Amino acid sequence: MKKLKVPPALKPGDKIAAVSLSWGGAGDPKIRWRYEQGKNRIKELLGLEVVEMPHTLASPEYVYSHPQARAEDLMQAFADPSIRGIFSCIGGEDTIRILPYIDFNVIANNPKVFMGYSDTTVNHFMCFNAGLSSIYGPAILMDFAENVAVPEYTIKYVKKTLFSAEPIGQIEPPPVWTSQRLEWIIENKDIPRKFEPNGGYELLSGRGVVRGRLIGGCIEVFDWLRGTVLFPDREDFEGAILFFETSEEKISPDFLRYTLRALAASGVIGNAAGIIFGKPYGNCYYEEYKAEIKTVLSELGRDDMPVLYNVGFGHCEPKCCLPYGALAEIDCDNLTFSILESGVK
Repeated sequence: MKKLKVPPALKPGDKIAAVSLSWGGAGDPKIRWRYEQGKNRIKELLGLEVVEMPHTLASPEYVYSHPQARAEDLMQAFADPSIRGIFSCIGGEDTIRILPYIDFNVIANNPKVFMGYSDTTVNHFMCFNAGLSSIYGPAILMDFAENVAVPEYTIKYVKKTLFSAEPIGQIEPPPVWTSQRLEWIIENKDIPRKFEPNGGYELLSGRGVVRGRLIGGCIEVFDWLRGTVLFPDREDFEGAILFFETSEEKISPDFLRYTLRALAASGVIGNAAGIIFGKPYGNCYYEEYKAEIKTVLSELGRDDMPVLYNVGFGHCEPKCCLPYGALAEIDCDNLTFSILESGVK
């Protein structure tokens, strides 16, 4: 994998930009309270000042119709030296439309923390293309605006990843999980979502200890990038630890199999060191996904590949943070996953 620049660590008092790069939900008057709740939590829990870019709070209709404006917000946030980090408001399904308006030199010349997940996978590969390590992690409207409180597990790994230049270390499985969807109305804001006990990590295949650099994302979005300038070279996947997770779309097991096969044919999977796979949304197709992963690896002749399943990142809460390009380790014998480097410097 090519060498990625690691962004400077955040510190309390720093200014971070909120950006709407896909769905413009932050600007919907009916859920504006939700955005403000997430913004306030970031200040209270992390000591960061959240600022909006010119179109962050534009209407969802405007955001959808003006991909160039979304791209301009991102470019302005990277170029502004007073802004030390950028957090995605939320994902969606059309971030790819901003690609024609991205100046990769702006990202390359202004390394700073960038964080989000889901459709924000597209933006992570914009950073990757520019040589910058970004963070697959929480979004403002989802995690930081969580009803009642942000899970302690999520905050723990946000702080370890964004504020400390020490190695992130072992990522423990979340003790609980949820994908419960409560309607985003202000009357619900004091109603906690139901969290359930989490079963911990499962080893689907492999043994011993493997190390590799992290690369991946939401698997549906990751697959959309094939054939674009954003898709990494085959060499970037050699010896890597891939991280994949599925979205609230709850793709069918067949579709997961087709996607994994296509990624295998594209050279993504065969020469990787290992895979971590996130908990499926709502635990839907939990067992079926495991079977499809094993099937594709068997077809590829890689039954020996270490695969750690049910890892807490992406669309289920709570979640850890995964820095692209950071050296990570899967210990099959002890059923552990660790990030051996820092996400910032």
